[in-house]
Amino acid sequence: MSFFEKGAVRIHYEEAGSGFPLLLIAGGGLNSNITGITGDYPPFNAIKEFGDEYRCIAYDLRNAPPGRSTGPLEINRPWDSHTDDQLALMDHLGFD
Repeated sequence: MSFFEKGAVRIHYEEAGSGFPLLLIAGGGLNSNITGITGDYPPFNAIKEFGDEYRCIAYDLRNAPPGRSTGPLEINRPWDSHTDDQLALMDHLGFD
């Protein structure tokens, strides 16, 4: 379990595998979280499926239940806030 913090935002993420980075985003809209990729509900575990070939990174959207990421959302640009998180996480992890 890993966390990345930028200002008031704290992003929970997990990574596995090696190779070219693959950012995994679970379905579920504003409820998108890692269990949507690795839990009982998805038809397959994307980290296990792609981990032999890619460096897989999964993360929880801010405030998505039952995820562990937290932070304020900007009312005028809620989805842009999530894009900001994705870009910041990729920078933190050293993606080119």
